[in-house]
Amino acid sequence: MRQAKRAVAVLLGGVLGAGLAMPAAAQQESTNRVAAETDWSVFVEENPRACWSVSSPKEWVATRGGSTVQVRRGDILMFVTYRPDQNVNGEISFTGGYPFAPDSTVSVEIGNETFQLFTSGDWAWPANPEDDARLMAAMRGGAQAVVTGRSSRGTTTRDTFSLFGFTAASEEAQRRCR
Repeated sequence: MRQAKRAVAVLLGGVLGAGLAMPAAAQQESTNRVAAETDWSVFVEENPRACWSVSSPKEWVATRGGSTVQVRRGDILMFVTYRPDQNVNGEISFTGGYPFAPDSTVSVEIGNETFQLFTSGDWAWPANPEDDARLMAAMRGGAQAVVTGRSSRGTTTRDTFSLFGFTAASEEAQRRCR
């Protein structure tokens, strides 16, 4: 499973390099963006076939030793991805814009539920499709997701994503990859 997830990171890395991993304003200029559902956008890649919805956080804060610090981060994005050729139907992933601490996890809080994601480099995912489905259900029913991770330098980040439009965007991405 981890090897498959790493392959997704490579695939998305290639797609991201083609224009997705930019600030939200730049994403609107990407040629493979097919829809926008409030705070979430939908993208389609033809070869290999992949469809995803993505959003950047509304706000974020970094702390070290209990104090707020200024840090430089790459793109901060949360995805739900569909890849029909690989039987991937709603895989949640997060990139924090920095390498995560080795063997650390990322937590996602939605309402009173907390989910743990495993990390590899600067990516994080649920451990299996069942955890993806549970997180997806919570995201569809929630108002915001607060994602907390720890960098390899010991900085803790807290990213707040709006879930406004998540259901419509994830359903649109799924529809486009049937």
